[in-house]
Amino acid sequence: MRSVARVSQAVDNYQAAVAGLWYSYPMTSFELVPKGPFSLAAGKAFLEGFAPAAYRAAEGGHLHLAFVPDGEEAAAGVCLRQPDGVAGEVFGEADPEAARDQVERMLSLDVDGSGFPEVGRRDPVVGGLQERWPGLRPVGFCSPYEAAAWALICHRIRMVQAARIKERMADRLGEVVDVHGDRRRAFPSPARLAVLEGFPGLFAGKVENLRSLGEAAAVGELDGGRLRSLPRDQALAELKRLPGIGDFSAELVLLRGAADPDHLPRHEPRLCRGAAIAYDLEEPPDRPWLEERSQAWRPYRTWVVLLLRVLLEAETGDLGGTRDVGGRRR
Repeated sequence: MRSVARVSQAVDNYQAAVAGLWYSYPMTSFELVPKGPFSLAAGKAFLEGFAPAAYRAAEGGHLHLAFVPDGEEAAAGVCLRQPDGVAGEVFGEADPEAARDQVERMLSLDVDGSGFPEVGRRDPVVGGLQERWPGLRPVGFCSPYEAAAWALICHRIRMVQAARIKERMADRLGEVVDVHGDRRRAFPSPARLAVLEGFPGLFAGKVENLRSLGEAAAVGELDGGRLRSLPRDQALAELKRLPGIGDFSAELVLLRGAADPDHLPRHEPRLCRGAAIAYDLEEPPDRPWLEERSQAWRPYRTWVVLLLRVLLEAETGDLGGTRDVGGRRR
């Protein structure tokens, strides 16, 4: 059971940050060295087509991000480019080390991908997808908290409508970070959601669930490193204890928020449709077929799932629909 005192302290910290009382970190540079194939350009292109990110392209091939790192109340801005490794600069008042760690996880650079080409050799269909989208790794939400917020916002409404609401929340409630003169707004911090009274387009039940989410995240229950360290079934069970988070949403948070690299989702119907296209099947395969086939994808099952999703979207334009709290497609 989360501590009311800890949530209250997080709210106080958020209010202090907004008032300009937070300690200001200097801009910090870092470098991430990918192990295995990686293309920042491919990840950037994926974000540009990913409605929940509402990503606005930066100039010169740079990737500009704004987010609240796990355990922080202030936002970080990050500029990324790929001359050789991935070079990054951190702006804003959040801890730069926390920002760096979050970027590394978000871009799946915390995983040794040197064995991923071998998956394509074991399964030539996957090899073909790797050739079509070279260097593409899963690009997640900035945090499990933000992934969970998206799941709650898009409950029973269309994705485009949910994306607009999420973007308006960032515009009205999020912190502005200047990244090389490019002003970006982060999604509101957990402490800000913990005191949310209402928001246009969200009915009372969603607001209540978002408040509970803010409270949980403010005391570390959605920390990405923590979720990744737990046995997968335990992590999913903990996530489903959050109000409004069902089977589909819990997998979304673990795969797209905490960036678990090796999970075959059980509640994503588009996976079977993507597999039917990739393997030239007349009908989407059943679960046992997918389970057997995916043994060749270990330990990168999440990475292959992303390629199948990208294939489905490229071939059919299927970006997904609205889902209820249990993950059923509407």
